Amino acid sequence: MGLIGFGKDIEKSLLEATSPFVFSTVNERSILRFLKLIACDNGKIGTDAKLVDDRNESAHPNGNIFYSTEAALDIKITEILRMVAAIQAHSKPVIEHCYREFLLQNHDPDEREYADAVDQIREVLIHGNYLSQKDIEICLGFDVETLAPSRNRRDAGVACGSR
Repeated sequence: MGLIGFGKDIEKSLLEATSPFVFSTVNERSILRFLKLIACDNGKIGTDAKLVDDRNESAHPNGNIFYSTEAALDIKITEILRMVAAIQAHSKPVIEHCYREFLLQNHDPDEREYADAVDQIREVLIHGNYLSQKDIEICLGFDVETLAPSRNRRDAGVACGSR
């Protein structure tokens, strides 16, 4: 569904992507449409697109940034950081789901790719999912108790004879 609105050639290359860097071929303003996948509405996406437009009008590819005052630059930096924080907040359920699935599928050292847990986490979870430091912080806050069978489910299982 995230590819709606892209031409067939771009859609094909994005579907065959083996790295997030393939998405660099799509212009920044258009790539923001993917935020719909994490429940951002058109208003939020429009606000974020405006920041991209503002940046394009005030920054030159040679690295020069054109702002009349340091205060104006500080305001723009604050807006961008607010945008990034909002995107991160919208991403939280996706990251938590990814982490939950990782924990469920990689707990057995005999069945996973790397016997060492640190290697498995680094290579499969972090590098495999291109997690950022902020994404890792979300994983660290994940309630692993949600993975433990609840007492009610265990009791129901015994009562039904399904243990």
